Amino acid sequence: MSDTNTASTPLQDAGQPVRDDPPTPSSGSTARSSAIMAAGTLVSRVLGLVRVALLATAIGAAGQVSDLFTSANNLPNFIYLMLAGGVFNAVLVPQIIRASRQPDRGSDYVSRLLTLAAAALLVLTVLVTLAAPVIVSVTTSFTGPNLALTTAFAYWCLPQIFFYGMYAVIGQVLNANGSFGPYMWAPVVNNIVSIAFLVVFIAVVGTEQVERHSPGTWTSGQTLLLAGGTTLGIIIQALVLFVPLKRLNLGLRPRFGVRGTGLGRTGKLASVTIVTMLIGNGLYLVNLRVATMASDARPRFLAQDPPVQIAGSTNLEFGAMVYQLPHAVIALSLATVMFNQLSAAHADGDLPTVRSTLSQGLRIIGVATVFGAAALLTFAGPLGMLFSESAESAALNGVIIAILAVGAPFLSANFFLNRVFYASEDVRTPLKIQIVLSVVGVVFALAAGMFDPRFIVPLLAVAYSLGNVIAVVVSHLFLTRSIGHYGAGHVFDVHVRLTIAGIVAAVVGTALCWAFGGYDAAGFLWQSKLNAAVVLVVGGLVMSVVYLGMLKLLRITELSEFVGPLLARFRRSGARPSSPGNV
Repeated sequence: MSDTNTASTPLQDAGQPVRDDPPTPSSGSTARSSAIMAAGTLVSRVLGLVRVALLATAIGAAGQVSDLFTSANNLPNFIYLMLAGGVFNAVLVPQIIRASRQPDRGSDYVSRLLTLAAAALLVLTVLVTLAAPVIVSVTTSFTGPNLALTTAFAYWCLPQIFFYGMYAVIGQVLNANGSFGPYMWAPVVNNIVSIAFLVVFIAVVGTEQVERHSPGTWTSGQTLLLAGGTTLGIIIQALVLFVPLKRLNLGLRPRFGVRGTGLGRTGKLASVTIVTMLIGNGLYLVNLRVATMASDARPRFLAQDPPVQIAGSTNLEFGAMVYQLPHAVIALSLATVMFNQLSAAHADGDLPTVRSTLSQGLRIIGVATVFGAAALLTFAGPLGMLFSESAESAALNGVIIAILAVGAPFLSANFFLNRVFYASEDVRTPLKIQIVLSVVGVVFALAAGMFDPRFIVPLLAVAYSLGNVIAVVVSHLFLTRSIGHYGAGHVFDVHVRLTIAGIVAAVVGTALCWAFGGYDAAGFLWQSKLNAAVVLVVGGLVMSVVYLGMLKLLRITELSEFVGPLLARFRRSGARPSSPGNV
């Protein structure tokens, strides 16, 4: 095969001295692309919050069915990420960029890639779906009727694997060709479909607060509306990407075979990445089993007089979704665009640009994630209220959100640090890092499982936050050995000042939350989801103003450096003279 001895271009320092604060690259195109992606992600996440709020209304956050559905619906994502996600999301972009420099713009490579991906995903999905009973029994601690209903949900949810994979691989082809928007806007359609089915479910079946759903009263029609509607949303999310893919005009068509295409090299890189994902998601599997220990114990606590609600896997899932909002809206969008810059710099052997892009990205991402952590800590209560059927379950959600919020900035920082390894097609170092983190994570999870069921999920949340902090330290140590000093001192200094700004904003937000009765069980905030939303909107605006004022006071320029070119472009567009035919 022609790619057998292919190696990436070695990075050269060209004798240049290493600076603690490398020069930053131009950010105009990065700002525009990231803004488009962030806008799509923001709309999708807002709709996602609506979907989760409706899901909590339909089956509850601490009910007898909620954890069963959550466990089954997480399986396709978990299995996809474990077996293919790392390949599609990290390995492919540098390969596609290299192929796009060929005379055919990468048409042959992408055609063979899509054909191979579709065939592999189809086989994987069929086999996994047939093995649903075994997979559910291995990944959860459920027994009896709980196990049976979770398995029924899994049969409907596991086909999502194929469409998750196609969505990812097509999205990476689009990203590598500079089309960033569709990949982030497609989930909007998914959420709209899911919301529609949940509205029908609530109208036809009723709410958790009224019906008190249980495995014994659940019907196949309810499974169709809940799990079937969720899967249909994922299917449509993947299919809509074929429209922008066609607009690339690459002349794609089904093609089998990998000889002479470079896919052999992709396979070698992918094999190591798959091992990394297996280890990382093995940790998720341990966390899931431990969390379902609390879920399986829930009926016993609800049967007490008075009933006692405890956090289960659904509460952990809701909390994880909320605390990842800053990462998903800003950090992920920016990192996706900068990943192309990092890949191009590595391909050209331009190590100084790699360093400067990394330093700039970490500082800009911190502006959003530190504020996000401060806001999540301050308004964990009202956020929990949005995804709950009662004030009691809202308090459970709020505790989990607050604990996870501490690790939010570290989650995004570690994600971006690891992009540098993948941009250089170094898949072995992330494997080493993941082994270290997984060992630590498994120890934390098993320790949490030894406690009373009431404390298992909160302790798992603590383990998540500690794991994110440890991940940044470990990734930084490995990265400095690989590319040298990248301005970590400047990055740390900026984050210290960002933290000060976040604390001041959080103090103001806490005072406002107190004024709305956030620390009184009979207060305004706890009376309804609408009241909680009002507190979030008002408090979020106030905290934003205070935070931006503190950024200016502390002379933190990263936000304006990133947003400035984008705003200048909009101002130029607005000042453009009208054409003669315009009124």
